[in-house]
Amino acid sequence: MAKGYAEGPAAEEAERRREELDAGVPATPPSTRLAVEGCTPDAPERHFLGWAGEVDPDELFASGAAWGVRLVRRRA
Repeated sequence: MAKGYAEGPAAEEAERRREELDAGVPATPPSTRLAVEGCTPDAPERHFLGWAGEVDPDELFASGAAWGVRLVRRRA
């Protein structure tokens, strides 16, 4: 592998994590939240509409403001 591929923030993070694993530090899963995604008249491609609890997916769909609504886990 060329040296350029083994440099930069991603390589530094990978090396840090390798050292943690060698030391026995358990992996911590990333913090996630339940997000609402769907399509709207202004943006017909599925996109982030808001966080569950802050927007009501049922209301968005019932009002016709959004369709194809789904709940997904996203990093917070």
